[in-house]
Amino acid sequence: MNAPVNKGENKVEHKEEKIRKIKNGTVIDHIEGGKAFSVLKILNIDENYESIVSVVINAESETYGKKDIVKIEGRTLTKDETNKISLLSARATVNVIADSKVTEKYKVEVPYEINNLLKCPNPECITNSELENIETKMFRFSKKPLKFRCHYCERVFSELEFK
Repeated sequence: MNAPVNKGENKVEHKEEKIRKIKNGTVIDHIEGGKAFSVLKILNIDENYESIVSVVINAESETYGKKDIVKIEGRTLTKDETNKISLLSARATVNVIADSKVTEKYKVEVPYEINNLLKCPNPECITNSELENIETKMFRFSKKPLKFRCHYCERVFSELEFK
């Protein structure tokens, strides 16, 4: 975002506004535009979260048009968290920051097998029975469009509902 800064009568310069760097933590970049709040929900970050969190929504991206960015001070993501993020935005990248430097950078990848993260949309599936305590097991059926198949009832679905 550029804000004009008046320098004299006829001169106008543009000052770029930036979000401050984090010292230690995680930056999730290239999130599909408008999905940052869903990422925060996956990570259980709300108004009661104690660390600094910066969110950029609909930033310009040369590659994707629009993107979101989430910066989280003092937190490293788990494999389950990055798996969930990949289900929302398969193009997201994760940057691990230590001493204000990127120490690790990787793209999220939708795993082939997903255990106990997604809820089967079939109400008759054994995983949805209140009498049974069976963890869900899903397999990636296709990448584009993103679809999954339930191990138990074999239903193929594309709408994601997290457990």
